[in-house]
Amino acid sequence: MKMSWVTLDRICDERRLSDESYRRLIEDSDRPLRCAAAQLSDEELLGKLRGFGFDFDRDGLRRLCEGALSAEEVARPLMESCGFRNDRERVQGEWIWICLVALWQRWWPDQACLELVDDKIQAGYHEPDEFTRAAIWLDAWSDVLSLCDAADIDSIDEFDDRFPMTQSLYNWGQDLQDALWNAGLRDRALLRARIAVCEAALGRFSDQDQLLVENRRRALAESYFEVGETDQAEELFRSWLDADPCWGFGWIGWAACHFYCASRPKNYAKAEVLLRQGFSVPGVRDRDAVAEWLQILCKETGRASEARELGWQARQLKPQPGLRSMSDRTHPDGHNAQEEVLQASSTVGFADAGPPLTELAVASSAERACQVLCV
Repeated sequence: MKMSWVTLDRICDERRLSDESYRRLIEDSDRPLRCAAAQLSDEELLGKLRGFGFDFDRDGLRRLCEGALSAEEVARPLMESCGFRNDRERVQGEWIWICLVALWQRWWPDQACLELVDDKIQAGYHEPDEFTRAAIWLDAWSDVLSLCDAADIDSIDEFDDRFPMTQSLYNWGQDLQDALWNAGLRDRALLRARIAVCEAALGRFSDQDQLLVENRRRALAESYFEVGETDQAEELFRSWLDADPCWGFGWIGWAACHFYCASRPKNYAKAEVLLRQGFSVPGVRDRDAVAEWLQILCKETGRASEARELGWQARQLKPQPGLRSMSDRTHPDGHNAQEEVLQASSTVGFADAGPPLTELAVASSAERACQVLCV
């Protein structure tokens, strides 16, 4: 498991805020965290760097960081050149990275880098207002594309390896789609932005697995439908299902455009044709889910007997507990279920303030990380 320094610093800071004993541990160890830079002036931060032998001014630091895609990649060789004699000196040497991040944020906030993108994404998760969250995340998405262009990246896995954020791009990209949908239901401009995000992701990233592609395609088509470009949405669903008629949630997504949204008249007849067409495809994936949607449609149209029969069929078709395909906002019971596609993640603990970030970040697996961080 590869961790960036910004992620490790964030974990330490959040633990400090929630755990009084850990806060005292951090203070007693004199370990610097990024939050400590907020109260320092630009000149004080430059003074910190001079204390390590680096006499930078603003122009000199700009030249040093020019072309860099993270403060970490600039700070690492500087820290290695200091010849720290022990862990305590190396921990204090983290001020080099902290100063670089703080000054980058103040002086070049529009120059994308790993740390600032990560800050924006995490800020969005802590923002309760859906419109503000969508705006923050659209800004972060623009930075992600800039980093992809600068690093010549066309793969989600490559991005997550090159820029190991607190949230992986794989996971956050889907949260971004959901945020734009929720906010876009009241501001159609954000649905347009969602269309652009989905089209960019589908066109740029070559390594998306089938489920991620399917979820993005549904998000794209339903957004076109919601903004009134229904012919475009219909054509997208038609072309995808002609190529892969076994895509069960494709049939569901297409039908949902016609009867699941409360903002426009429901076309039950069209939705039923699509669902029954999908249900009849030999080997269709998630056939039980298609049956569930047909069951709801029959209930809403007053056909209780057919609904009971479809409910029975759905229960018989439902796979045993365990892994199954998933799609966001697909459950027909109205509670906005979101079965997210998640990559593996691990939680690590800290004690005794831990070794320096330079050592923590080289952990190559979750198990190794736990060995390093937990005492």
